Amino acid sequence: MNSADAFRLDGKRALVTGAGRGIGKGCAIELAKVGAELILNDRPGSDDLSTTAEEIRETGALCHIVEADVFSREGVDQLVREAVEAAGSIDILVSNPAYGRRGGFLDFPADEFDRVIDATFKSGFHLGQAVARHMVDRGNGGSMIFISSVQAEMPFERSAPYGAAKAALNHLTQSIAVELFPHRINVNAIEPGWIDTPNERVTFSAEVLEEAGKALPWGRLGLPEDIGKAAVFLASSAADYITGTILPVDGGFRLKDLRAEKLAAEANPE
Repeated sequence: MNSADAFRLDGKRALVTGAGRGIGKGCAIELAKVGAELILNDRPGSDDLSTTAEEIRETGALCHIVEADVFSREGVDQLVREAVEAAGSIDILVSNPAYGRRGGFLDFPADEFDRVIDATFKSGFHLGQAVARHMVDRGNGGSMIFISSVQAEMPFERSAPYGAAKAALNHLTQSIAVELFPHRINVNAIEPGWIDTPNERVTFSAEVLEEAGKALPWGRLGLPEDIGKAAVFLASSAADYITGTILPVDGGFRLKDLRAEKLAAEANPE
């Protein structure tokens, strides 16, 4: 196999949650470009899922839609059952559920804390378990990719529940990887940095996002396709020897304040 073929996913079936927009959509489209058959999931009534499906079908890839609420175990079980019925099997999982709310620790509502943990951490457990059971029963290995965040490592103010949930997801990823060694199922996570998604466009103005991008080492915010390309790599045979890994894809976001010129400027302000 040559190096280009190592990234092909022909004949593989990939389930991507949150695929209507943002990072989930970026992952789905990039997986389709290298030959994967897609099972797209988003919440029931999503207006975005059909648009993603149309874009994927334009690449020539097969595509199925399964609406289900993965914030509940019942929804996860429904999703996996209908995904297998639609595509025949699941070879790749991109687990991408999350819910975030910014707020100070002292005043953060208890019910919102529970929602963040349920959507961002527990959903990953339920998706991972349901898909792993299917993969183990099939006996053909597989690849599971969890979408984490650099906030798992960086304690941002007013984001304690979300960061804690992503940190727990990282640990869960590695624990699952260890338990699935005997089944040759690769289990990894991607930590996006600041990604230009529709949700960010709701929270911040275009001007703020443009200036924030200029301040990053790569001179721009990340794009959903940057995360999608990393997912392609981790799902491919090129990453066969990689499991239990947490891969930051952040354009240097975590290290942006360690540049010599920035440190010098802070040490010697005008």
